[in-house]
Amino acid sequence: MRFITGRPETDLTYSDVFLVPSRSQAASRFDVSLETADGTGTTIPLVAANMTAVSGRRMAETLARRGGLAVLPQDIPLDAAAATIRWVKERHPVLETPVRLGPDDTALEALHLVRKRSHGHVVVTDAERRVLGVVSADSLESVDRFTPLSRLLDSSSRTLELDALAHARPTRAALSALYDDFVASRSAFVPVVDSGELAGVLTPQSLLRASVYSPALDGEGRLRIAAAVGVNGDAAGRAEALVAAGADVLVMDTAHGHQEKMIEVLRQVRAAGLGVPLVAGNVVTAEGVEDLVEAGADIVKVGVGPGAMCTTRMMTAVGRPQFSAVLDASARARELGAHVWADGGVRYPRDVALALAAGASQVMIGSWFAGTFESPGDLLTDASGRQYKESFGMASARAVAARTQSEESAFERARKGLFEEGISSGRMPVDPQRPGVEDLLDQITSGVRSSCTYAGARTLEEFHARAVAGVQSAAGYEEGRPVQSGW
Repeated sequence: MRFITGRPETDLTYSDVFLVPSRSQAASRFDVSLETADGTGTTIPLVAANMTAVSGRRMAETLARRGGLAVLPQDIPLDAAAATIRWVKERHPVLETPVRLGPDDTALEALHLVRKRSHGHVVVTDAERRVLGVVSADSLESVDRFTPLSRLLDSSSRTLELDALAHARPTRAALSALYDDFVASRSAFVPVVDSGELAGVLTPQSLLRASVYSPALDGEGRLRIAAAVGVNGDAAGRAEALVAAGADVLVMDTAHGHQEKMIEVLRQVRAAGLGVPLVAGNVVTAEGVEDLVEAGADIVKVGVGPGAMCTTRMMTAVGRPQFSAVLDASARARELGAHVWADGGVRYPRDVALALAAGASQVMIGSWFAGTFESPGDLLTDASGRQYKESFGMASARAVAARTQSEESAFERARKGLFEEGISSGRMPVDPQRPGVEDLLDQITSGVRSSCTYAGARTLEEFHARAVAGVQSAAGYEEGRPVQSGW
């Protein structure tokens, strides 16, 4: 990447920068490959942050099915993390996971679960997982909450045999034929069965997405998932256990990654020879990249203080504007044969494109993904009727208390709670137009693909090599914002 008028002396964040169009032979977004080259096996450069309010099993499977990666937080107990990894590995790479209940379960139970998935339906089955019918979210709204689902289900709903989608990467022709069948039958939601048992579900939108995205699969054709490890306690032992459970990537994580404890633990984990990519961070300088790569990191996580739930910069003045941090860190990482992930500070697709142009192999997203159906939190409604989910920073008092619950006394936890660098209770609204994380993936990847075509690039490596950036004023940034309600 180069600057159109020379690199400025001041550090820059994403809103300070714009990309300049160049002569291009890439005529279509579909000409662009978003596969990453950092060894993680992802086919889109998006990672869900290792935040308790962001990455759980639903986020992990959904993101991996579309080619991305979710990182389980370090706070999750080891047995729960291992169980989550195994569960994700058992999910189908094409079919969506259904919300499944029995005929005697109630409308209330269905209401608690139906918005955990963006497809908005419950599949009712018998004890042998044979499909009895489906219940839509809309049909649950105006009935008595204790009504059994047997009285609400649509038993005439069709099913589809699994052999129509037996392959993990079905051909475009097969997907097109299925989509045409959905349109002809006016089907919005269809359970898929294997030898009579419920195997998953499909929607027209999932068929379209399967033609655009390729799942992130391990060597055995299972969905990929990452897990985080802290630098305290038996970090090496936890890392080994997570890989044994099936984790494909390990993220060695602490707020200040350029410290002796991180380097010591990273060397221990590298020496264990676990055979998976090691990510370590966070840092904001080329020197930080050098030390972590020397200690064994394949990928370095870049970003201190840009996250929506992070108060580090206001509390400590420590950090660095994210675009410049990624630019310098990625340049040094490339010289060392390593990679960087840009962690935090993205609010629009343009920011993701800029991070990739600056040299990041992937972009980590936290709070933006927290406000989706697939994030772990409960779906709540405010006084105005707007739906939201709670989010909180991983250096907040709330997160620290949860992290040390089993290993420290109440007194020690309370002492640490006096010093926090994160918001303990933030609200992330669920966008009614884009309530699912896949809706955000569509928006983000569409923007990134277009950015690549403007730069004349067909791959992310070409994008970084060809991108031309400029520096703008606040007025220049404002000029690029759409006007939705007139002048």
